Amino acid sequence: MTLKRKHFMIAVLSGLSFLAMGHGLTANAKSDNAPTIANVVFKPTNETNLTNYVYDTVDPSSQYFHHYLSPDEFAQKFGQSNRYVAAFKTYLKKYHVNADVYGGNLSLKVSGTRNNVNRAFNATYVTEKGTHKSRTTYKLPAHLSNHVLTVMGLYQSKPTVNKPVNRQSHSKKALTQLRSSSVSSPTQTDDTKPDTTLSGDRFSKKYGALKFAKQYQLTALYDKGLKGQGQRIGIISSGDFHNSDLTTYWKQAGVNNDLSHIHKIYTVDSRKDVQKRLDFAVNGAQIEATLDVQAASSVAPKADIDFYIGDSTDDLTNAPTAHYMSFMQAISDNIDQQLSTSFAPTAEVQSRWHDYSATMAQYNHAFNLMLEQAAAQGITVFRASGDNGPRDDVTLAKENHAFSTSPYQVIVGGTTLPYTKTINHKVVTVAKECAWGSNITATPAQIEAGKIGGSGGGFSALNPTPRYQQGISGVNTFRAIELLKIQRKSHKYTISKHPKIITGINNGRNLPDVAGNADIQTGYALYFSGNQVRFKQNKLHSVLKKVWMMDGGTSYTSPQMAANAVMNSGRTTSIGFWNPQIYKFAQQADSPFTVLDGTNNHNLYYTGQPGKLYNQATGLGTINFDKLSRKFDQETNDK
Repeated sequence: MTLKRKHFMIAVLSGLSFLAMGHGLTANAKSDNAPTIANVVFKPTNETNLTNYVYDTVDPSSQYFHHYLSPDEFAQKFGQSNRYVAAFKTYLKKYHVNADVYGGNLSLKVSGTRNNVNRAFNATYVTEKGTHKSRTTYKLPAHLSNHVLTVMGLYQSKPTVNKPVNRQSHSKKALTQLRSSSVSSPTQTDDTKPDTTLSGDRFSKKYGALKFAKQYQLTALYDKGLKGQGQRIGIISSGDFHNSDLTTYWKQAGVNNDLSHIHKIYTVDSRKDVQKRLDFAVNGAQIEATLDVQAASSVAPKADIDFYIGDSTDDLTNAPTAHYMSFMQAISDNIDQQLSTSFAPTAEVQSRWHDYSATMAQYNHAFNLMLEQAAAQGITVFRASGDNGPRDDVTLAKENHAFSTSPYQVIVGGTTLPYTKTINHKVVTVAKECAWGSNITATPAQIEAGKIGGSGGGFSALNPTPRYQQGISGVNTFRAIELLKIQRKSHKYTISKHPKIITGINNGRNLPDVAGNADIQTGYALYFSGNQVRFKQNKLHSVLKKVWMMDGGTSYTSPQMAANAVMNSGRTTSIGFWNPQIYKFAQQADSPFTVLDGTNNHNLYYTGQPGKLYNQATGLGTINFDKLSRKFDQETNDK
């Protein structure tokens, strides 16, 4: 799910429409005295050495194999010096700006009033030539600026705008927005709800973790007593969830309902402010957060969950900076051997970029460095590939993807499990697991809205082909079918009656890396609750709704990679950076992956190529976790 711009929105999720409080006020609504947060990203002392070290940690022939670093060791080896960081903090203190360094010395979190932060960075408003967009440039003293990669989160308003800002209360703003919005009631039909007369293992096998575990051979590890004990899983989110929703789901699915295993870390706004918004109304970020923690905690039921909440509704900073901060906090804390996220700050397209001071390329570079630090510390990172095929933003005619497409994470795509159903008055049969592309099962309403589900995948516009993908058959070549055409004026899809087949070559980081069940037709159960807010007779009315529903999307496949914690629970050292290892395993005779190379395996555009290992809809394919765990163990034992 892409983080929404800061506004109220109507969130539509699988037929449910709710008023969703998005991410607050826009940046230009800040007053000079309002608090703000920015991040200074430092260059590593030697980026080439850092990249080589990351690969060495998962190379059994290297002396650094599984020689993972603590954040302090990382700082000594690759981060900026404590002396330099101290000088930066001293400089900022002169402007009454606070600064806290993240472990590893690659980033500094700065906070203060917007006026003081802008003074410290000599922030200047600049209008980009040929556009109506503005940027915020900054200037630092030479002894500090030489080691700065970028500053993200700065915002300087146009100098001629001096009108005071009326910061309305949440309820008043909600009233204003609701007057011009129609909020429909939740609607469900019997086939969109799980059968809650089932419980425990019966429920889980049909709708939950045991369904996932059986399909992808994780049950073999459960049978060995491996269920994530001794492990911690970090989830990066932009929303909070109700603990009661989690315990309700656990009770239904037969999962140990011990809330002491769940730890919430608020990385931007305070716990009090975030939970106040959570209690006000159901929102899209809450639903995403809820499914993330329900999925991860049930796949690895004995692991602890550290839930990093980067909610910036009060406009302390923008969505990209909040996302970066949550990751940086988790990596700095260094208590989680696996991190996952279903969120992205934007699509990988410059026109959708929402940071005023850091360019998209600079942010991408900063994100890559941060995830290299994670890999050097032995942390495996997973990210959802997106749910709209090759376009995360369906209003754009060109290929784009959920940000970030960093090569230092495992990007997880989607598939459809076998089924036979009557859909849209047609009998639809899927004989065996295939790539997720819902052009056949899309309803008229979904087609009208231009929202047709499919596994995110294709080619990154920002990151080159990483070394572990080079030479893999199917990588940088493609076969595609033009099933959908986007109308440039209406930004809506039409389904081609006679789709063309296209083949060719491309370059860049290919995504995803692996895939798992994500189609709502074969999806999973979700439970959440909250106030449905409606505007009636000039007043806000809220009604508590408790909802069981069936859902899908790569927002499930990413947290289900908590299976990594299950594998790690039987090991003395963590698995670490997956990607160089899994691309090597995929080429071996006893591969742990089921390749989806058939031409019917498509994500609304990219298809499989018969005989090729890689498919831009599903990556290397689906995972046999029993085999994969043994492959990882063999690497360690052979060393």
